[in-house]
Amino acid sequence: MINLGDILKAGILVVDDKAANVQLLEGMLRVAGYTAVHSTMDPNEVCCLHRANRYSLILLDLQMPGLDGFEVMEGLRQIEEDGYLPVLVITAQPGHKLRALEAGARDFIGKPFDQAELWARVRNLLEVRLLHLEARNHSRALQETVRELEESREIIRMKTLAEQKKSEQELALAQETQESLLPHSLPQFENFRIDAFNSPTRYVGGDFYDFLQLSQAEWIGVLADVSGKGMPAALLSSMVLGALSTEFRSGTRLQEVLNRINRLLCEKSLGSQFVSLFLFSLGPGGEGRFISAGHNPVWLFRSTTGKIEELTAEAPVLGIFAEASYQHRPFQLCKGDILVVYSDGLTDAENLQGEMLGEKRLREIVQRESSSGSKAVEDAFLRAIEDFTQGMPQTDDITFVVVEKSN
Repeated sequence: MINLGDILKAGILVVDDKAANVQLLEGMLRVAGYTAVHSTMDPNEVCCLHRANRYSLILLDLQMPGLDGFEVMEGLRQIEEDGYLPVLVITAQPGHKLRALEAGARDFIGKPFDQAELWARVRNLLEVRLLHLEARNHSRALQETVRELEESREIIRMKTLAEQKKSEQELALAQETQESLLPHSLPQFENFRIDAFNSPTRYVGGDFYDFLQLSQAEWIGVLADVSGKGMPAALLSSMVLGALSTEFRSGTRLQEVLNRINRLLCEKSLGSQFVSLFLFSLGPGGEGRFISAGHNPVWLFRSTTGKIEELTAEAPVLGIFAEASYQHRPFQLCKGDILVVYSDGLTDAENLQGEMLGEKRLREIVQRESSSGSKAVEDAFLRAIEDFTQGMPQTDDITFVVVEKSN
């Protein structure tokens, strides 16, 4: 987790060809509590300084003699392998702002400097940068785990029974690692009760759910189903989960979050990988918004009528179409209403005869049990899975989330 101490200790480089501007910016930052502020008036030094010190943020003037800010950013792009430029550009020219963002800058601030605006933009960008680095380090660690496990597959076949047991323990550790990505306990949000379940088909899987309190007036829930199974799916789900957390903590708007993550997946994931996802927000009064990215229908049980409404997908899955746009739609939960979000592993659960559990049986459970609350729906789902499959190994991860408006 990133705290205020981490942010104030982060390395900052101020780049401006005017000494007065450098002194002013350094002073403003030090007054705000930043302890690692450096500067240069020579744009030719920026790349060498960043390669040596890996600053968390560079305040970069665009108009400098000899080498302008756009040329500096081009050099920084060759240093940052993942394409993320930790740059806040400084400009007095409105026309330069869009060009700077297209060149890779994360944000901009105009001249003359407003102290409150500078503090806010610097802190926000540093928090996002540090979260980005934290997520990248986590992804690298998971990639290394995947590589080690794949290399061990052939060795496992030749090991003795005792060695095989040890290898199974290592795989169990990988399972525990992925389980740690899920909420350790279900959150308590005002006026709501949440129940959830996740069961991967192997040691690790591609389904996940998560919740995040954005403010006293809003919280976020998500359930995602990553294509494929095993370690590749687990790796992609880890990347998506980290990206979601980073975007929401940086204050990105609901629909823009999925637009950004979709572009990220189109750039970084394999062409055969994609993610279906249901993302929703709720306030204490039950007012909500949702986006369904290629996800199966979500059921909304109305306590006053006993009927089930469907919240359906109007956007494609993530990771296939880079130009796709994701728009949110409103919905409302009233007292006693229940929202049921699930991956298709639930409806596709098979019995010994190869039949699927199907939507009809599960809708009947929702219709019958919802008046008794979300816990009753969860328990009935689990009984239905056990009774129907009779121990038959499943071919897909099973995940569901049940949200009840309790007051």
